[in-house]
Amino acid sequence: MATKVNIRDVAKAAGVSVTTVSHALSEAHSSRVNAGTVEHIKAVAGDLGYAPNRLASGLRNQRSQIIGLVSDEITTTPFAGAMIQGAQDAASEHGHLLIVVNSGLDNELERQEIRALQQHQVDGVIYARMYNQQVSVPAELQSMPTIVLDATTDNPGLSSVVPDEFGAGESAAELLVRAGHRRIAMINNEDDIPAAHGRLEGFRAGLARHGLQLPAASLVTSNPSTAGGREAALKLLATAERPTAVFCFNDQMAMGAYQAADHLGLKIPADISIVGVDNLELIADGLWPGLSTMALPHYEMGRWAVLKLLHELENPDATRVHEKVACPLVERDSVAPPKD
Repeated sequence: MATKVNIRDVAKAAGVSVTTVSHALSEAHSSRVNAGTVEHIKAVAGDLGYAPNRLASGLRNQRSQIIGLVSDEITTTPFAGAMIQGAQDAASEHGHLLIVVNSGLDNELERQEIRALQQHQVDGVIYARMYNQQVSVPAELQSMPTIVLDATTDNPGLSSVVPDEFGAGESAAELLVRAGHRRIAMINNEDDIPAAHGRLEGFRAGLARHGLQLPAASLVTSNPSTAGGREAALKLLATAERPTAVFCFNDQMAMGAYQAADHLGLKIPADISIVGVDNLELIADGLWPGLSTMALPHYEMGRWAVLKLLHELENPDATRVHEKVACPLVERDSVAPPKD
């Protein structure tokens, strides 16, 4: 039977001390060792097939090196992959394992899942929501290092991260005005949520910068679905002074606007330009012509949440912040200058 390689074997083969090997292979302490030496030690460890004993390490520093991610419905949505991938990448890069649990909006199940994570001695928790909203963090998490992902909380002791909804609306307005549009409308979500308010406020601000307003008749609200977008767009596009461009709350509503335009015999973008929010590739790439849209930064938010949690674990007195991550524009072919 082959003898298991230990840290002393790595130190001997690398020509350094055991302490140097320990620091080099520790995400928390590798900065204490010269970068070239770290790479050399990692290469030697890899050649020897050495893997650090995470359990022993955890016992020494009182850490399990496990992070829990508690979600409501994220794992059942198209956003799951990017958000969880961002969190997982950040955790892995720093020697941590990410455990994901999903409550399906069942509060009792959520409490059970949090207790299970506590029993596994997780170092901290990412409390994630499917969309940007105001939340009350469960009492079970009040005593644990926790970061709120894609939501905000009135608890001043918790950091949070959300998309820059205002910036998304502002950038959409800038795109349409830059293309030459002046009669511009918006189809917004009828729900009373931060995303709807932020995108509308940003859109108005972007228009105002160019001396334009969003008249009441140019703002229609509906449920945030394809059908909702279609019904709202039919109202806007059937008017005598129809808009030449429409900003939609999300890509699903934008798809409905596409359907309404087609029903009325309008061509995109020749007769009407349309912009969405999300960058759901199944929709944005699937529509013809492709939908220009503001991408929600799910990967970046997931990554930020884990990095912030790790920072607060190392620095318990670190300032708690409420981060807003930019929503980049993904330009396709749904925007063009107006005919008139």
